[in-house]
Amino acid sequence: MDDEFSTKNVVAGVDEAGRGPLAGPVFAAAVILDPMRPIAGLADSKILSESKRDSLYIIIKEVALSWSIAEASVEEIDQLNILQATLLAMQRAVNGLHIQPDEVLVDGNRLPKLSMPAQAIVKGDSKVQAISAASILAKVERDKLMVDYHQHYPDFSFHVHKGYGTKQHLAEIEQFGFLAIHRRTFNPVKTMLMRQRGL
Repeated sequence: MDDEFSTKNVVAGVDEAGRGPLAGPVFAAAVILDPMRPIAGLADSKILSESKRDSLYIIIKEVALSWSIAEASVEEIDQLNILQATLLAMQRAVNGLHIQPDEVLVDGNRLPKLSMPAQAIVKGDSKVQAISAASILAKVERDKLMVDYHQHYPDFSFHVHKGYGTKQHLAEIEQFGFLAIHRRTFNPVKTMLMRQRGL
């Protein structure tokens, strides 16, 4: 692979974090790895421990030829739907790379609108190292935001449930109501809004 790598074979991996949660933006990252500086331990961020993700996050940023992290806001999620918002975040991440890739490999089965050739790879985060690296950057960046949310909204344990629809999070919404950072098109917030409006 190293011998094949040239300016004509620059590949970026892309992945997202935060499609499923009830709160906060969806994040995406794009990474162009340096074939001359392989990173040991890259894997799908979901199977790595938090400490392993955090250490790889630092290494990826130091070693990758180029990386970019982007997001789509809660407002964009509610306006566009979560799939389109995710694709928008991915597009922004690729556009944020300071090296333009010749090809983009995206985790999943849908592609964002891009100006270069791209390929969707199901379970790509466990098959392609650049996608694994992107999944780690997106996940760690989003988790950092969730910790910040807990500081701003101490009634909500965002540092624990990360905005996902856990029993704890649902109980918090029931007790304290929903916040500006909650996705209004996601239940139970959607149902609560309809109730408030008498629908």
